[in-house]
Amino acid sequence: MSDTRTVIDEFFRRVGNGDIAGLGEFFAETVDLNVYGAEEVPWTGRRTTKAEAVAFFKTLPEYLQPQEFSVAKVFIDGEDAVVLGRMVQKVKPTGLLFDSPFAFHFTVVDGKITRYIAYEDSLALARSFGVG
Repeated sequence: MSDTRTVIDEFFRRVGNGDIAGLGEFFAETVDLNVYGAEEVPWTGRRTTKAEAVAFFKTLPEYLQPQEFSVAKVFIDGEDAVVLGRMVQKVKPTGLLFDSPFAFHFTVVDGKITRYIAYEDSLALARSFGVG
């Protein structure tokens, strides 16, 4: 599994199946993973290693309960992919819903994800987490 489309498709298949432990095989040892947002939201911020990327995905279920997740479009340009869609998550600490469109920017080099940048409604996320 080395081409960008195959890696992205398998990544989302595993996320959809709840196979968070298996995501580690997709990340390079050094990665640029960033989720923009309020510092009070535990999973926002930058990660730079495979271990930190895996820990990020393992942390999400502690705080979020998926309600809806849909991928509308995947754009591939060589090593880069942009995935557009919509997600609705229940924020466990508050019981509030986080409803947001998203764009995820991936870079895949030699079959490994080297970049994962999440663009989502960070204000709505902060508010559903009880911040702001």
